[in-house]
Amino acid sequence: MAHLVYFDHNATTPLDPRVRDAMLPWLGDLHGNPSSAHAAGRRARRAVEEARARVANLLAARPAEIVFTSSGSEANNHVILETARRYGFSGHLVTTVLEHPSVRMSAARARAGGMTVTELPPGSDGRVSAEAVEAALSGDTRLVCLMLANNELGTLQPVEEVAAICRRRGIPVLCDAVQAPGKVPVDALGLGVDYLTIGGHKFHGPPGVAALWVRAGATLEPLLVGGAQESGLRAGTENVPGIVGLGKASALAAAEVEARHARLLALRERFESSLPAIPDAVVHCADSERLPHTCHVAFHGCSGYELMLRLDREGYAVSTGAACHAGKPQPSAALLAMGVSEAEALESLRISFGITNTMAEAEGFLSVLPAAVEAQRQRTFEAAV
Repeated sequence: MAHLVYFDHNATTPLDPRVRDAMLPWLGDLHGNPSSAHAAGRRARRAVEEARARVANLLAARPAEIVFTSSGSEANNHVILETARRYGFSGHLVTTVLEHPSVRMSAARARAGGMTVTELPPGSDGRVSAEAVEAALSGDTRLVCLMLANNELGTLQPVEEVAAICRRRGIPVLCDAVQAPGKVPVDALGLGVDYLTIGGHKFHGPPGVAALWVRAGATLEPLLVGGAQESGLRAGTENVPGIVGLGKASALAAAEVEARHARLLALRERFESSLPAIPDAVVHCADSERLPHTCHVAFHGCSGYELMLRLDREGYAVSTGAACHAGKPQPSAALLAMGVSEAEALESLRISFGITNTMAEAEGFLSVLPAAVEAQRQRTFEAAV
């Protein structure tokens, strides 16, 4: 198989070799249960707490506020379902169409249990307005969920403004910030939210480990029970190698965020500046504040899914950014909610660059993309007649 150039970093990122090196001792000679009192256990505990401090530093937070989990999805489920359970599945929850399925499906479970759920659409700019959130609040709103950066479009959401509105009314806010670390600064306390989630594999850490930040004083009961780990908020023996890796990835992201932002933005701008050469290519949310590495673009007249497969055969990994069920592509709910037609939604691709990509790779992609689009358009036309 030819060398694959990877432009799907919003789905997952390759493990940074420096993170792998930090993890390797804990996958070999170093071992021990962090809850054990002997020397091996104490050594593991120190490693976990050092990683906790590094994650806290990435989020401008305090180590005691960090809870390690297996994924951002688990962390989002934890906050939403425990909030619903605490109120006996009564009251109101506000979320958005832009949210990750772990938020939207947890909200659906809360609705099935008896809660009222308002799911707000974004505007045509790919952002949910703070005014819309405020208008949706009621006297029995228990939680508001608003992500920091959308995984499909890359659009940054007005989290700080929404959190300020909610804080005045005593309503807690959950912020899914999984896509943000290493691309933009993430200040959990400065955002004004009560809960914030990140996932290691989205910023060159290992999969299977994530963190939930819980503001001091915020209410949260454990979702998993059976042990006193993570200050009693998440039972289960800690994944020491994964946590060490998350800590190292967090330290690198915190130290390198400005350099990474500049590198990623240069790749995206080079790519988008060449798109006018392809007729009927439309970048969604081009004028919105976005993550520096994400481009969501429609190529009118061809199937985005089929174009993705064609580019894969050319050696480039990109994404449609939306779901595919039973082999049939599904239009993005976010795009439809923005007012984009179903046809255009199905013509779209997401290109998400990473710090492992080079400008030469971007140039190589641009050299094959126009012909791939034209060939796919011709195939689509022939299939229609």
